[in-house]
Parts: sequence; structure tokens; C-alpha cells
Amino acid sequence: MPSYSPTTDAGRDALKALAANPAETLLALDFDGTLAPIVDEPSHALVHPRSVAALSRLGTRLGQIAVITGRPVETALRLGGFTGKTGLEHMVILGQYGVERWDAATGEIKLPPLPAAIADLAGSLPAWLAKRDAAWVRIEDKGRALVLHTRGLPDADGRIDELLQSVTELAGSRGLVAEPGRQVIEIRSGTSDKGIALRGIVEETGVRNILYAGDDLGDLPAFNEVEVLRGEGLTALLACSASVEQDALLAHSDLVLNGPDAVADWLEALADGL
Repeated sequence: MPSYSPTTDAGRDALKALAANPAETLLALDFDGTLAPIVDEPSHALVHPRSVAALSRLGTRLGQIAVITGRPVETALRLGGFTGKTGLEHMVILGQYGVERWDAATGEIKLPPLPAAIADLAGSLPAWLAKRDAAWVRIEDKGRALVLHTRGLPDADGRIDELLQSVTELAGSRGLVAEPGRQVIEIRSGTSDKGIALRGIVEETGVRNILYAGDDLGDLPAFNEVEVLRGEGLTALLACSASVEQDALLAHSDLVLNGPDAVADWLEALADGL
């Protein structure tokens, strides 16, 4: 198994802090593309079983494990296999970019009311796309967000930038935001992002060391927040689950992993080290 050594001093310092005091460490991870593979059908994106096993081992030593995802909490639970696992009794899932929350300790799921603007847009979006010769785009209704999937569609090449601009204008007219990702455009409320969610769990737990892994543009706010937290005296390691589809995180990362399989290897190595 590779050593998965960070390439930066900041990343190496974070691993030293982990070894010295794991109880003050937060391990936070994205879901799709990091813990689970990116697949054509989102409902089939199961978390890598070795990652679940490694997280169970790490959960007995670390201060906090959190999954921070754009997925609804209930979907992440169904696809993650986290429920009832020894070692994950205090795990937290922050879904829909932190708007939703599941606590393993209580089993409680907190779901604020659905945004009316999303529900209103859901009914008209298919016709809106059809008028723009984009009926080929698949729509995933996440309740708090609408995701436009362009993966695997033969006539998508060269049209995504144009579509993104139009969707951004449409979302803005409804008080919403449009966020691009790996062959997706997500329309959602801008009230939270992964940076805000990460800051909240750090302040709640009082951890002093952070390991964060993500793969896509939606993780940039968390990466940026980690830089702010470093400036406040915390140590942190930023890991990118890399792909040929997205390289936005590479320049910000202390460690580059080759997709969810390598993330599973890395988590196993962390567990072995502790």
C-alpha cells in the first residue's frame, strides 16, 4: 500500500498532530467522488465498503467524523451503510451542504422546511429546458435542490458553458444559486455551503486539527475555510480525490488521491497508523 505522504509542510504537520492527539482531530469527507464513485445513476453510488470499515476503526480514536455532502441526509444514509456501525456512534452527516443533519448518537434527522422556490421551479424546469433545445438534460429532484445531469449525453459537449450561463440567470431570478460540478449543474438555495458547514462542526466540537477530503467544486468553500482556520492556529490536511473531470482542488491540496479506491486505502492507512 502506498504511504500517502502529504506533499506540503501543512499536511505533514496535520498528520503529526493527528498522531499526537487524535481526540482533537476532525475527519470530514465529501460523499460522491470521495467516499462513493461517480456513476451514471446517482442512486447506485454506494460508499466503498473498505472506507466504511476504516471509518469504523477511526471513529474509536478521533474526536469527530463527519460527512459533508450535497446529498440529502436520508440518501447518504441509505447509500453509506453507516447506521449501527461500531465506532461510528458519534458520526455526523451534514446534508444538502449543511442544511440537513443526522447524528448517529441520537438517530435524529433535522430537516428544515423545503424552499418554496425549488418546488416552484421543479414544475417548470422541464419545459424551460425543452425550449432551449436541452430536453436531453436529466433532472434529479433532491427536494432542496435540482440537479441537472449531463453525464453520458452525446450532444452535451460544447454546450455546457452556454447552459450554465442560462441556468445561472434562471436561478438568480428565483433567489437561488447555480453551482457547476462534475458534469452536473445544481440549483439550490445559497444559505449554506460546505465551508459554513465545516466551520460549524469545528466550533461545535472544539477540534484543533482537521483532515478534509473532497473532489469537486462544491468542496472549494470547505478548502477555503480550512485556510482561514489555519490562520486561526489550527492544523489541517486537505486531500483531493482526483479525477480527469475536475482539477480545481489540486492546487489547494496537501495530498492527492486517485479516486474513491485510493481514499479507502488512505483511510485504512490512517487507521493502521493509529
